[in-house]
Amino acid sequence: MEKQTSTTIRAFVALIVLTIIWGYNWVVMKSALQYAGPFQFAALRTFLGALVLFVVIYFTKRPLGLKEFPTMLVLGLLQTIGFTGLLIWALVEGGAGKTAVLTYTMPFWVLLFAWPLLGEKVQGWQWLAVISAIFGMLFIFDPLHIKADGFSMFLAVCSGVSWALSAIISKKLHQRSPDLDLLNLTAWPMLIGSIPMVAIALIVPAPPIQWTGYFISAVLFNVLLSGALAWLLWLYALQRLPAGVASMASMLAPVIGVIAAWIQLNEVPSHAELIGMIFIAFALILISIITMRKHQEVPVAQGQE
Repeated sequence: MEKQTSTTIRAFVALIVLTIIWGYNWVVMKSALQYAGPFQFAALRTFLGALVLFVVIYFTKRPLGLKEFPTMLVLGLLQTIGFTGLLIWALVEGGAGKTAVLTYTMPFWVLLFAWPLLGEKVQGWQWLAVISAIFGMLFIFDPLHIKADGFSMFLAVCSGVSWALSAIISKKLHQRSPDLDLLNLTAWPMLIGSIPMVAIALIVPAPPIQWTGYFISAVLFNVLLSGALAWLLWLYALQRLPAGVASMASMLAPVIGVIAAWIQLNEVPSHAELIGMIFIAFALILISIITMRKHQEVPVAQGQE
């Protein structure tokens, strides 16, 4: 019992460290864009990040081979171009905290897309989460008073949509190939998607990268901490905690992003934005609780058979 408790505590610590890294990285990415164009930074983050993940796969003796190439290609485009590329582009004009919250509307989009794509209908309390997320986005967008960062907010939402679609495709792939390693499923799409991202960075005009100490540190933070270390911590926590608990804790990342941007970048949310963030946070918590209950019900049902 003591050993199990100790393991659970270590898993929670891993999850907290992971959440802090992912949450604070919004400030790091926003600040890094002073020294490079969004596509240049995205290309460095994804290409180098993929290489580091392959090193981790090699040393942890996980399977290196590429399987399910067509699906991996689609995942690479959605996760690297659609998710990472759009969120970094959104950070050019948009605040780090606001961009984090809008990108993390991902679970809301998963709920909606899972209906036509997976046959999983929105039911019961899930509708409250959907309505809450919609109200949240309306308060943040404030369509009656569109601001200068309206386009960046749109990009952040599109990033969340792309992330959601990639999550649904990943779920379908897992159902088809349940033995596929999670780290392999992360590394190959990142590498495949980073190739067109590098091409975009070379084609789109941008000033030369300023290789300052901060920019190099930001790239290393994204590649080593937010990339390799964070994924190892995530896998460690996921193996020792219920998936719903792990997912719910990771939803603290945008909260940390908002607080860090408030303190370090002086990004003070307006009253409407703050209300919108609270609505979205409530929707995320509700979705996580529903997910946890589903995970708890499945073993019980299996035990009764």
